[in-house]
Amino acid sequence: MADTKNLADLFHDTLKDVYFAEKKIVDTLPLINEAAKNGSLKDAFTQHLAETKVHIERLEQVFKIIGKDPEPKTCAAILGITDEGDEIMKEYAGSPALDAGLLAAAQAVEHYEMSRYGTLRTWALELGLSDAASLLQATLDEEQATDLTLTSIATSVVNQNAEG
Repeated sequence: MADTKNLADLFHDTLKDVYFAEKKIVDTLPLINEAAKNGSLKDAFTQHLAETKVHIERLEQVFKIIGKDPEPKTCAAILGITDEGDEIMKEYAGSPALDAGLLAAAQAVEHYEMSRYGTLRTWALELGLSDAASLLQATLDEEQATDLTLTSIATSVVNQNAEG
């Protein structure tokens, strides 16, 4: 009979998944930032790139807490979201709607990350990993703040500019 996987296994697998996602985001953000035209949006992308590097460090600390080496696992969800961002960059290049599309793609990433970090934090608490839960909560808080910043940029200027 095969070994039955448990919550600790699921936690580890999901940790690997989000580790891959954060590394993909570090690779993708500079491209999106370069394509963006709005200064506030570019600033938000620059700030989030720096934060994402810290998120990777925190994930590496969580791996250490559970006694595992940091290891990425291909995340189909983040690949799909970043592919959509690439598509927007190509299809809307030079368009007044480009920034709105880039911002929407960035918020899709944020929402994915918020769901993952919230889940991981809850599982860490269930598994008695309070130090890991604190690290994951810190990242969740930053992801939520980034989402709010992006919403503010969208509603204050970017969406209006996209109307042409």
